[in-house]
Amino acid sequence: MNSSSKSASRKPARKSARPAAPRAKSAAAKKAVALASPAARRRGVEQLARLLDIMARLRRPGDGCPWDLEQTLDTIKPNLIEEAYEALDAMESGNRAHLTEELGDLLLQIVFQSQIAAQEGSFNFADVARGISEKLIRRHPHIFGDVQVADSKEVLRNWDAIKKTEKKARISALDGVPKHVPPLHRACQLQKRAARVNFDWSDISGVFKKLEEEIGELKDAIARKNRKHVVEELGDLLFSVVNVARFVKVDPAYALELTNAKFIRRFQIVEDAVVASGRRMKDCTLAELDAIWDKIRAADKKRG
Repeated sequence: MNSSSKSASRKPARKSARPAAPRAKSAAAKKAVALASPAARRRGVEQLARLLDIMARLRRPGDGCPWDLEQTLDTIKPNLIEEAYEALDAMESGNRAHLTEELGDLLLQIVFQSQIAAQEGSFNFADVARGISEKLIRRHPHIFGDVQVADSKEVLRNWDAIKKTEKKARISALDGVPKHVPPLHRACQLQKRAARVNFDWSDISGVFKKLEEEIGELKDAIARKNRKHVVEELGDLLFSVVNVARFVKVDPAYALELTNAKFIRRFQIVEDAVVASGRRMKDCTLAELDAIWDKIRAADKKRG
């Protein structure tokens, strides 16, 4: 058989294999789908109704819980802030089970206040839920209406424009930033509001230039020993640092808290090292303590 016959007698080349089927969803992905399903939302409604019933029972006149019945909106006001911070701590820890618990504690404060308000004839939980639902629909016309948006920045601009029509008493772009929030957070919110009306630097270089300017002014105030001026310039410097954080999209309070935690950890290691040497902190020189601190820093950097 010649070569051409051999070639003709060969079996046709096999077609390439079909693309492999998509991999099965991971257990985590399946769980996420289940938790976000309509059935899961219905269960959430059931549990919320249960929580409302429990709070109503605790506050039932005559045979309710004495402590719960004694509470007023004023007496439980600090609890709202405390629970909000505990929820933030849980968020930062990355422990989702802990976050679940803390969000429940935070939700309790809303249910608790709503029940108190209902019993005084002001409003109830349904009013709270209805209000935020209607607000979300009004302020998302690109979802629940026929408005077109190009990006998230346009969404925020529309949000602010709609907000102004709802709250006509507000004149300034800065109106509505809460007073009773931590100063770092308030500074960030003020800057964000100003930026939405184009009162902002075009890039971060201007922010750093302002930061350097404020450092110089603080040094000058300290040199002049003008206490009032020092306080003012220190505030300006902190405000500029918050601006840097905003530009790089970092929560300044979160960044500071990470540094607080790092300082505590390193300081306690220094304390342990001093105790292990048979001495006391107050008996050591700053140079000796700095030497230990620098070793800890070097070890941290090596670990990355």
